[in-house]
Amino acid sequence: MWSSPLLYERLTWPEVRRAAEEERVALVPVATLEDHGPHLPIDTDLRITAEICRRAATAAAEETVLLPAIPHGYSPHHMDFPGPITIEWDTFTRYLLDVGRSLARHGFVRMLFVNGHGSNQNLVETAARLVMVEHPETLAAACFYLSSAEAAATIAEVRESERGGMGHACELETSIYLALDPDAVDMAAAVDELGYPASENAYMDWSDGPLKLMPWWSSFSRTGVQGRATLGTAEKGERLLEAAVAEIVGYVRDLLGRALPQRREPVA
Repeated sequence: MWSSPLLYERLTWPEVRRAAEEERVALVPVATLEDHGPHLPIDTDLRITAEICRRAATAAAEETVLLPAIPHGYSPHHMDFPGPITIEWDTFTRYLLDVGRSLARHGFVRMLFVNGHGSNQNLVETAARLVMVEHPETLAAACFYLSSAEAAATIAEVRESERGGMGHACELETSIYLALDPDAVDMAAAVDELGYPASENAYMDWSDGPLKLMPWWSSFSRTGVQGRATLGTAEKGERLLEAAVAEIVGYVRDLLGRALPQRREPVA
């Protein structure tokens, strides 16, 4: 009987083969290390994403295998603050593609890359698409946590901040980290800063505006914060975690409910 959750790195190779034969969804957390204001550790994206995936893999213990989280991502615009580790966009994308290729080679036909860092997202999606191009009968999907309609409703219920208050090291991330490890958060050092040059089309919140603009972080934030960090609470964090876990479990089951794609000859 499998333990809960099923951890990829703790399996023997025959167990890896068995997990693939069971058509489990390979769950791959993806994040980065970067500055998160004076009150949050630089592992904020990594720890939150890894924990959401761990809880989702526990809730869907018979349907998933959880890979170790990928800790480094694409974050060049944060490099004027101490702490970030950034990987070139093409290296990062190829790295994720190689992870997907490896899983496909071992027989996994459904995989989900769960991203927790905004500037990774297009690259994570690209890597997932490339896995499917190379392995046409494989489903490789990418998502960002708390991005579904149901999650947006939970965010709207718990938030106290205006638009812009949930950008980075903000009400949302501070709340989740407080729920995970309150001793690691220095709320005495938490500050509110909303310096992003927002307009009707370009703004930074948990769901950004349609016009995408990302200057150097220090051009609009002196502390690294974009949002209302002081409004973070563990109670909000627990609600948000519950919503994120339910969301990821839903994505896993969506993938399991899909037929594997089949390439066909075009018809005139």
